[in-house]
Amino acid sequence: MKLTPIQPDIAEFPAEFHSLLRGAALYDSSCSQGARVIFIDKNQGYFLKSAPAGTMAREAEMMRYFHGKGLSAEVLSYLCEGDRDWFLTAKIPGDDCTAATYLEQPERLCDLLAEQLLLLHSVDCTDCPAPTHTERNLAIASHHFHTRQYNAGRFPGNRGYDTPEAAYAVIEGQKHLLQADTLLHGDCCLPNILLDDWKFSGYIDLGSSGVGDRHADLFSVLWSLSFNLGTDKYRQRFIDAYGRDRVDEERLRLIAAIEVFASSYAE
Repeated sequence: MKLTPIQPDIAEFPAEFHSLLRGAALYDSSCSQGARVIFIDKNQGYFLKSAPAGTMAREAEMMRYFHGKGLSAEVLSYLCEGDRDWFLTAKIPGDDCTAATYLEQPERLCDLLAEQLLLLHSVDCTDCPAPTHTERNLAIASHHFHTRQYNAGRFPGNRGYDTPEAAYAVIEGQKHLLQADTLLHGDCCLPNILLDDWKFSGYIDLGSSGVGDRHADLFSVLWSLSFNLGTDKYRQRFIDAYGRDRVDEERLRLIAAIEVFASSYAE
């Protein structure tokens, strides 16, 4: 996690956060263009995230839900003020899985991630407030395909498909294979999983979480292992550790087709 020291004008923030910000060392830890994340180095630490109004209500709700399951940080405040959403969370101990100490032991990391993901996918999610992850992503993929909101320059080879039409044909022909029976992180990549000395600490960035098909998370972890380790050699090890009998390669390829439109069209 990259932390850049900043000295913002506290008046830019909602009054509710002024006393917490005052006198604290502040760092920008943003990792996307859509949201700003500030680490507040006071007490045990806090993260204050802001984004355009109406864009973080789901994330705050799902972080509360995951925290109730012992899987994420506590949401201390959420509000919409002016044209921005804001929410404040406690800091989760440890570092994300892209820290050198974890990447330097890829076999151990691979096995730990498989074990943790299997535990997540075993959580009772009958009370989840976001039960339509599958339907939501299929709708996004359809909308982005028909409005051509994808980066055609990334073809051929985008997620294994040579053309957007080829990816969408797979979605239309196989979407019936997807299930909606598992609690998902929704963007289960290494930067969104925190460990504290090799012990699971919590998940972050839960705006895409919900109940859906486990292969959505499996695809994300497999892609992230390949990207962050710079090799695909740990793919089979991860699948073995998660349980090969639980992994359907056809559904992984279907998820890859959805990801062409659902998350990466603007890259």
